[in-house]
Amino acid sequence: MWISLAIGSVVLWGVCQSVLAAVPNILFILADDLGYGDVGCYNLDSKIPTPNLDQLAKEGMRFTDAHSPSTVCTPTRYSILTGRMAFRTGFSGVFAGVGGPCMIEPERLALPGMLREQGYATALFGKWHVGMSFLDKEGTRITDRGVKGVRQIDYSRPVLDAPIHRGFDQFYGTVCCPTTDWLYAYMEGDRVPVPPVAVIDKTDLPKHPYANDNRSGLIAPNFDVEEVDLVFLEKSQQFLRKHVKATPEKPFFLFHSMQAVHLPSFPADQFKGKTSSGPHGDFLFEMDWIVGELMKTLNDLGIAENTLVMFASDNGPEVPTVIAMRRDYGHDGAKPWRGVKRDQWEGGHRTPFLVRWPGVVAPGTTSDQLVSLTDIFATCAAIIGSEVPNDAAEDSYNVLPILKGAAKGVAVRPYLLQQTISLALSIRQGRWKYLDHQGSGGNNYKKDGEWGMKSFALPETDSSAPGQLYDLRNDPVETTNLYAKYPDEVRHLKALLEASKASGRSAPLR
Repeated sequence: MWISLAIGSVVLWGVCQSVLAAVPNILFILADDLGYGDVGCYNLDSKIPTPNLDQLAKEGMRFTDAHSPSTVCTPTRYSILTGRMAFRTGFSGVFAGVGGPCMIEPERLALPGMLREQGYATALFGKWHVGMSFLDKEGTRITDRGVKGVRQIDYSRPVLDAPIHRGFDQFYGTVCCPTTDWLYAYMEGDRVPVPPVAVIDKTDLPKHPYANDNRSGLIAPNFDVEEVDLVFLEKSQQFLRKHVKATPEKPFFLFHSMQAVHLPSFPADQFKGKTSSGPHGDFLFEMDWIVGELMKTLNDLGIAENTLVMFASDNGPEVPTVIAMRRDYGHDGAKPWRGVKRDQWEGGHRTPFLVRWPGVVAPGTTSDQLVSLTDIFATCAAIIGSEVPNDAAEDSYNVLPILKGAAKGVAVRPYLLQQTISLALSIRQGRWKYLDHQGSGGNNYKKDGEWGMKSFALPETDSSAPGQLYDLRNDPVETTNLYAKYPDEVRHLKALLEASKASGRSAPLR
């Protein structure tokens, strides 16, 4: 009996090891505020060299109709990590300072937790921005999201809802936007090892149109706002080297969450002047270089062939960035779409999405399938053979057939939901896109002045309509509102949107 059990255990262990060896490592790189038109392989008129992203496209699949779940960062990150649209939580806006609690509910299955359950080592290096609960000296959760809240932190107390409590084995990064927010300090695990000691001194920081985004928060002595992305890169490279040396048989999920290219555009010294498109051009160049360094590390460690690499952005390009880059350098980060970050129009959420997976994804391929970054969850589950329960990833579709080239002519995702910072919603099905609101849903296009969007406003073709309907096949730039002309399409899409809201999901029951 004992011998039978022992043999059975050995066989089971061998099967588990075989399954682990068959699944890929996963590296997900998320850029911040990177526009569709910022990348050379998406915009032939781009003024910024992006050789590493262009190479990634040559070695894998380039999606032309991929979308961030939201037009701003916090809800997009929640949706990527949970496979669920963030508007379902009722939270609007984005986190700042030490605001919390974490949007990801303690009982909710998140992407890193799902992968960890299947034997993956999981790590996040970079920006979190999904909320954390900091405590004061009395052990009370801090609710002030400004510098006042940062001053209340008791740094001897751990955070109770950090990334390591939501499925990640390791975390080193920042609570919110690294070089914009009230807390300029790194977190490791659930603590801030080097607390801030003084208000950030902005007198010696660069002065240019892309530099005006530093809040007057508290800064730690080891926090250099021009070196943040290089610190994140070093941490990711250290993780990869240590993991391959210590546990080469174990797959990993590495989420590399960039600061680049969120304002302020502060490229590190080695990248200043590397392009002819100013400091933001240099910052874009640094972002691309970091992608190349991560790929080089995978190659040097001999694991590139068994690593699924995904690259995307959390939303479209920022307002001041687009205005100044268009004006000063003839570069359009939103090209060819209407709208920018915060807007419900395509420029606010249609993102570069590149996938490289040797032996599975054919190199140099392009897909025009409609996909969302929420789909990463169900796709990863399918790749590793994990069943997703119905109370998880409610808005996530498995796009593995697309990656394998087995979905030609067949739409994997029947429709797409989108949201803005104000929780304004839209729905897309095939050629038709319905916005359940007037205007952009984000930016004020009546505002004039240096950073006003008035000069980019298009004529309103149906100002009395309560919503907007666009035919993206014939009008991809969303110039003509067809709300009154096609009432049946409006009713159909409005009903589908309401049904998706009421049911709590847009993906089918599993």
